Amino acid sequence: MNYHYCCKDITVKMLKVFFVGWPNPPSEEKHLELLQKSDKIVVCIDEENHQVVGFITAITDDVLSAYIPFLEVLPEYQNKGIGTELMKRMLQELEGLYMIDLLCDKNLQPYYKKLGMVEANGMVVRNYQFQSGVEVR
Repeated sequence: MNYHYCCKDITVKMLKVFFVGWPNPPSEEKHLELLQKSDKIVVCIDEENHQVVGFITAITDDVLSAYIPFLEVLPEYQNKGIGTELMKRMLQELEGLYMIDLLCDKNLQPYYKKLGMVEANGMVVRNYQFQSGVEVR
């Protein structure tokens, strides 16, 4: 497995089966656009089959704060340390910022606690009609 901090060599053919369980997952094209437009990314590539098997993204002002919206690992690659490695690398990328926020389902909180994060309260808006992505105007 190799880890990369940019997506210049990633193609839509390298992205598949992410966003498991989403009723309206983004297309591979939207997934690539998501990676390209994120402030920071780390992707894990299985060099044997030339596929992205995991990724993490962050949005940041590079002054005080960052938000990690996505950490995904393909189901067949889970429980092999890839997600943990992606998270550790992203936290290193964001080192020195005052706050690094991440929202997750309650059942995932123990995983993030192991990585040094703490529980917090938050509020969200979810526009599920745009879950697969919306065209930029």
